[in-house]
Amino acid sequence: MPALIPTDHVAEIVWLGVTADRAAQLQSTPREVLRLSFAGPEGEDHAGLTRPSDSRVLAQYPRDTEIRNVRQLSILSEEDIAAIAAKMGLPGLPPAVFGATMVVRGIPDFTRIPPSSRLQDEASGATLTVDMENRPCHLVSREIEAAHAGFGKAFKMAAAGRRGVTAWVEREGEIGLGARLRLHIPDQPPWPHAEAARVATP
Repeated sequence: MPALIPTDHVAEIVWLGVTADRAAQLQSTPREVLRLSFAGPEGEDHAGLTRPSDSRVLAQYPRDTEIRNVRQLSILSEEDIAAIAAKMGLPGLPPAVFGATMVVRGIPDFTRIPPSSRLQDEASGATLTVDMENRPCHLVSREIEAAHAGFGKAFKMAAAGRRGVTAWVEREGEIGLGARLRLHIPDQPPWPHAEAARVATP
């Protein structure tokens, strides 16, 4: 029995970008095509088969422990970006300010798609595996503040549950603007003890 279920949900890629050096600047530079290897997008600072651990996994590893890189890409939806901007009282926000690798359109509640879902290019077969929901961070707040003084501090609250997902390359290939990505979800119900475990965590 297949472990992944192809769904009728298809996303259109509306923006692509890479950030060559995140220590220099978070904002990503637009691209028309991304070349994806198993290490991630060509030219992206977050690419690599491994990465140093950061604040997101301090409960598991000391900072800067070398771990598998499952956040080679940062993917957001056009709908979530619009909702973030509206909640902040802004007419819009450019994808580059998020340091985004990819922005898609057409999948409802995109940030909440299940971990281990696949996004597969219907033409090339290139496939991305979703790791988990991304979290709002102060780096984006800083970029927004630089462009819209007085608004940066509102980002984290506005972006909660809308920051998109991180992902890694499962099948190599090229993905371009306008490509259609079909969503495949795990054939597994939610763990019934998840909420209790979250409440019990110190």
